Amino acid sequence: MPQLIIIIVLVVGAWLLYRRFVADAQRLAERSRRAEKERQTGAIGTLVKDPVTGEYHLKKDEDE
Repeated sequence: MPQLIIIIVLVVGAWLLYRRFVADAQRLAERSRRAEKERQTGAIGTLVKDPVTGEYHLKKDEDE
């Protein structure tokens, strides 16, 4: 019985690590696509609208 619990814990831990790896890879791919698009268009950054104030500001990596 203890072996089964250990195996379940290891499988769940591996699954969580895999999900985090996939999320990081998607975030990096999106950042790369955005940077490539900015290079192609000659833009300095991407503007996003603040839903509260209605003002636009440059998108930061932390805004995702």
